[in-house]
Amino acid sequence: MAATTNWSNLGVSISKVTHNAIQALGFKRATPVQAACIPQFMRNKDVAVEAITGSGKTLAFVIPILEILLKREDKLKKKEVGAIIVTPTRELAQQIDDVLSHFLKFTKELTHIVFVGGGSTEQDITQFAEHGANIITATPGRLEDMFRRKQDGFNLAAHVKSLEVLILDEADRLLGMGFEDSINALLGYLPKQRRTGLFSATQTKEVAALIRAGLRNPVLVIVKERKESSESVQTTPTTLVNYYMICDADRKFNTLVAFLRQHTHLKHMIFFSTCACVDYFSRALEVLLKNSTVLSIHGKMKSKRNKIFSKFRTVESGVLVCTDVMARGVDIPQVHWVIQYDPPTTPSAFVHRCGRTARIGHAGNALVFLQPTEDAFVDFIAINQKVPLQEMAPLDSPVDVLPKLQNLAKKDRAIFEKGMKAFVSYVQSYAKHECNFIFRFKDLDFGKLATGFALLRMPKMPETKGLRFRNFAKVDVDTNTIRYKDKNREKQRQAQLKRMQEPGYVPTKRLHRQQKTVAWSKQKEQQEKKQEKKMKRKLKQETVYNEEEEEEDLEELEKDARLLKKMKKGKISREECDRQLGGGMDEDEDEDEDGNNCAASDASS
Repeated sequence: MAATTNWSNLGVSISKVTHNAIQALGFKRATPVQAACIPQFMRNKDVAVEAITGSGKTLAFVIPILEILLKREDKLKKKEVGAIIVTPTRELAQQIDDVLSHFLKFTKELTHIVFVGGGSTEQDITQFAEHGANIITATPGRLEDMFRRKQDGFNLAAHVKSLEVLILDEADRLLGMGFEDSINALLGYLPKQRRTGLFSATQTKEVAALIRAGLRNPVLVIVKERKESSESVQTTPTTLVNYYMICDADRKFNTLVAFLRQHTHLKHMIFFSTCACVDYFSRALEVLLKNSTVLSIHGKMKSKRNKIFSKFRTVESGVLVCTDVMARGVDIPQVHWVIQYDPPTTPSAFVHRCGRTARIGHAGNALVFLQPTEDAFVDFIAINQKVPLQEMAPLDSPVDVLPKLQNLAKKDRAIFEKGMKAFVSYVQSYAKHECNFIFRFKDLDFGKLATGFALLRMPKMPETKGLRFRNFAKVDVDTNTIRYKDKNREKQRQAQLKRMQEPGYVPTKRLHRQQKTVAWSKQKEQQEKKQEKKMKRKLKQETVYNEEEEEEDLEELEKDARLLKKMKKGKISREECDRQLGGGMDEDEDEDEDGNNCAASDASS
């Protein structure tokens, strides 16, 4: 990775407004990605940037946006949109807007607004109508929704005709989260004469396709870390130290609590695999870490997320329990440790999680917990993601906090249910792990796992049906008698129990329970078949074809004509001709010799 550069040596002039804002932030030198990207962007080039997380990508597009808009000959009017920044999560959108707010304190020429989910679209429309916006930061779903809305004279498409700059931040994640259709729809609303910047931590096929479709002769900027002692390139900052710890599932939570108690004065981010695990373990940590601030964020939270995110950014020490919704792009000051309690389901997510610490030259540490059967992950991540890991010895005799957690579950049905739900969600997540050759479902010790979750009993689920749990001791308690601490919830539960005892009562949920429970793998297979049929029907209904499809159709017609000539000449029978033409087949029912749906096979080919 190249050395940092003085702002005066970028080769382009930066306005006094921008220079003052940079100095106020305390950034005396430009990072390599900023030094490489800013001059190209300001010379009206499209840029496609691939740089490691924490390398300063945000300023690499914020500064050019401001310079381009401030230097316009025709100044933007109140409701003229000059730049749009699209980012995958509301936390990242808010963070980028905070950076913009800092810069715009030094000038009154430009205004900005944030469009993200979790809030009221009517309120967004009202705010735009009253204050306008020259710069929009948004998540793709909400921005597409705003473009589609036509109410009370609001028409966002009419306000982007003067657009100068489009930024797609964390582009690989935008596409990975399924926003490809939204991105394509957004591109249709925007003028083609614009500057486009695409920023990503990793390069994927989808990102490459988007570069070809959305950028014109782009300048490629690739910035990676290089160790001083060797020529090997790594995908995490050199100031980051990565550790791993081998720990049995029944000891893992005790070890986590002991580790956090030893580092109470520091700031930690702890990643779990599911939202239910975040809900359960964050509640447990709130009780067990009495002198620490414990917060939690996951993707199913709505309006709470922004408030929690802002609070954690400002605290000097504390714990944020989260899912991968916080793994990308967000910049939280002075995170000392990133702890991956559950290894991520994708290899690239490992790097992005670690990237929440050791940002822009600061030091940081990351630790991943691995079970003994998962130790191959160490070599895999070193080869696949070029991240070497150092082993951290397990803590000596950590305090057993699991009995205390079980007592909490006995006293509050809400905690009992959270634990059961967290266990089920973890097992289902593990079953669909992308690296299933390392994280083998058959190697899971369900007994130790349930012990580590401090469960009172083993939940009934398809994945564990018929198994014996040698390393789990069921707690001697009737779980049906556990009451909610919340009096209103307990009152509702008691009323429901009373109704169930009335003669002739038939619970609505029982109808669903009578149906055979299907394991996750079978559900996925059924969903894929449904999706395949849906796509097949969609393809059949389409009437617009591109030139390649027309050529294929002509070839198919010629082939059919040749078959008909052969039949007329008696070279093949009518039955053979019908079979090769596919006549009389029902596309939803007929299958080929391998048991595959013929119509679906044709569609996919």
